[in-house]
Amino acid sequence: MDDARIWGSETGLWTADPDHYREIIASDALMVLPDAPYVFTGDAAVSEVSKTPRWTSVAFSDQQVSRPQDGLIVIAYGVTASKGSERYAAYCTTTYRRLEHEVWRVVQHQQSPHSVG
Repeated sequence: MDDARIWGSETGLWTADPDHYREIIASDALMVLPDAPYVFTGDAAVSEVSKTPRWTSVAFSDQQVSRPQDGLIVIAYGVTASKGSERYAAYCTTTYRRLEHEVWRVVQHQQSPHSVG
């Protein structure tokens, strides 16, 4: 997966509907999210991210991409998202695993919220 596709996929994770999450997040994914109980796996992770707003504006900063081995991509970035007057900012990591040619799934995602400045 090239960098443009990675960041397009990540944008979709901030703006898409719950059906998209069920498609892109692996059933064995692990996530750390800003709401209790904070650590989620599989269907619970999909359920939790499905409760978040469908952000209408998303901007990434400090974007980093690592490909530690074939079929594995790890990204790190800052994000500022908004919907109307609601704002959210965090530093995040996401790990994608290739299942087959051009089929990738999120197996890890983590958010560390910070104040919007």
